[in-house]
Amino acid sequence: MLLMFFVVACSGDSSENPDTSETTDSDSTEDSGSEISDSWQPEQTIEFVAPAGAGGGWDTTARMAAQVFNETGIIEQDIGVENQPGGGGAVAWADIHKQDGSPYNLFVSSPPLLLVPLNGQSEFGHEDFTPLSNIIADYGAFAVRADAPWDDLNDLFEDMKEDPSSISVVGASSPGSMDHIQFVKIAKAAGVDPTKIKYVSDQDGGALTSLLNGSVDVYSTGVAETVEQVKAGEIKVLGITAEERLEGEVLSTFPTAIEQGIDETFVNWRGFFGPPNMDPEAVNYYEQKFKELSDSEEFAEIRANYGWDEQYMNSEEYKKFLDEEKESIASLLEELGLSE
Repeated sequence: MLLMFFVVACSGDSSENPDTSETTDSDSTEDSGSEISDSWQPEQTIEFVAPAGAGGGWDTTARMAAQVFNETGIIEQDIGVENQPGGGGAVAWADIHKQDGSPYNLFVSSPPLLLVPLNGQSEFGHEDFTPLSNIIADYGAFAVRADAPWDDLNDLFEDMKEDPSSISVVGASSPGSMDHIQFVKIAKAAGVDPTKIKYVSDQDGGALTSLLNGSVDVYSTGVAETVEQVKAGEIKVLGITAEERLEGEVLSTFPTAIEQGIDETFVNWRGFFGPPNMDPEAVNYYEQKFKELSDSEEFAEIRANYGWDEQYMNSEEYKKFLDEEKESIASLLEELGLSE
């Protein structure tokens, strides 16, 4: 894939470039892999929880990771995937938190694990779980109907500066969560008043339909969710939140906000967590296995198919990154009046 970098769940800040696949910490974990593997091994089925319904980013990441683990034998124990939708992730988080210390109940997460607690919709945040490994970076896309009057982000944002309330933006996440925040970050950098953006939340799967039938003007989503409709000629992507263009027949045609003169990015980091109080030996085991997954040819092919970038972080690096991310996101939510 392209240049590996990371930004604050939303921008190119202090956490840039945490790809640590060649750092001393990651290498030392990998070098002692046989010792780590011998110290703890799973003895029953491992469950990956996607805290949402089927078909979204969490679900796809959990299923693709489980598939590669099982097919390659990186993890020989059976891995099941369960969907637990509700509350933008909060329902699953509450359930997993009860599995205190269990090395068999893992879940995949991303920026909503920071955003949802900060806007008061969950009592559990990243501090209440055990970060294991981040594995990918995904990106946001801003799409409009094919016949919309805007041909790039600057066209759109100029109109929004004049009359923000006249243009509606739809996303599948709640206000103050990911689809909302990724759009706000880019629009704010372009000079739009973030407090006046008209965001519509559609968490029942109808966001794209609302765009196509003209109920809303702009669709804030993930890049992978736009490809088929672009191929069909139904929508056009005005910009994406990556630092550089992505690879792929369709993905490579999507311009970045940066190349349009808007100096902002948003990365949808995605990785795995366990319940609180996991045994350090189990944490070390999963760090090693997720590193093997990240380095495998099989998962590299999956990343390419979905437009994901490689973005591995071990447990310690992940925790430090999340702590920094929370501070940055909290200030934005406070500006929007959405923090608790």
